[in-house]
Amino acid sequence: MKNIDKLIVIYFHICRCYDTDLIAHCQRMSNNYQPDFTDQEVITIFLYCLIVEKKRQIKDIYEFADNYLRPWFPDMVESYEGFLTRLNNLHGVFPPLCWLLIEAKLEVIHPEKLRLYQGLIASVVDSMPIILAKGPRSFGAKVAPEQCNKGYCATKKLHYYGLKLHVMGFSIFNKLPLPEYIGISPASNNDLTVFKPFWESVHDRAIFADKIYANQAFEQWLLENNNVQILTPVKKKKGQKVLEFMDKIYSRAVSQVRQPIEAFFNWIIEKVGIQNASKVRSEKGLLVHVFGRFAAALMIMTFDVF
Repeated sequence: MKNIDKLIVIYFHICRCYDTDLIAHCQRMSNNYQPDFTDQEVITIFLYCLIVEKKRQIKDIYEFADNYLRPWFPDMVESYEGFLTRLNNLHGVFPPLCWLLIEAKLEVIHPEKLRLYQGLIASVVDSMPIILAKGPRSFGAKVAPEQCNKGYCATKKLHYYGLKLHVMGFSIFNKLPLPEYIGISPASNNDLTVFKPFWESVHDRAIFADKIYANQAFEQWLLENNNVQILTPVKKKKGQKVLEFMDKIYSRAVSQVRQPIEAFFNWIIEKVGIQNASKVRSEKGLLVHVFGRFAAALMIMTFDVF
């Protein structure tokens, strides 16, 4: 089978992560605590088919593995339903796997590659919709109500049912941002409300964000207490039709710095199909969809072989 080297790279990295950290997030308190088809193998098949074989649906992933990967995973379950159940039960593994991959990437980034603003490390922040249903279908959608609700995406001019994926990342010269915060919230949540608790724990940082994150009182508090600057494009005042020249220049500069986070979202959509979650039918499946695909994208960023 071609690409076997990539399968081996993924498997050995997952085994290292599993033995050192991930096992704590999926321990079983039952007689079947060591199944023949191991958790490491389930995760490897999922990530390999996403990254290398470009399979976007879980059913397609299982069918490919069933047809081509059984010689390498002889104990793989005999049905798609069994594979889906095993994968969804590992939903708690993927968020910590994302952090382990981020740490691995940070170790190889030279500090000089990080963008600075007035001596502070620069970060960029934004959110993107994860869509379970859109248009008329969004009114009747009920999947994962603990995580999802109905919201509006101004960028796409779209009413949808789902959630938002929030990312804050280090700004790196000539590269996509490296995430340092990953979070989710129901679609209707305000982006600033989501980030406030996290930003209160951040120090000595310049954060480039969109207009929706502007809040003068909170920005002043962050600057005085945490030495954190929030930089957003200038909003037009009530009745103002055109920004003043210097405000326009400043807004353009802020937008240019934060543009790579938009490019990052476009890249992750292209690589792992994270935005379309229309096939998800459970909360566990939704968490696997979001954090599993995010982990796959981080693995592409971390290892040069993909």
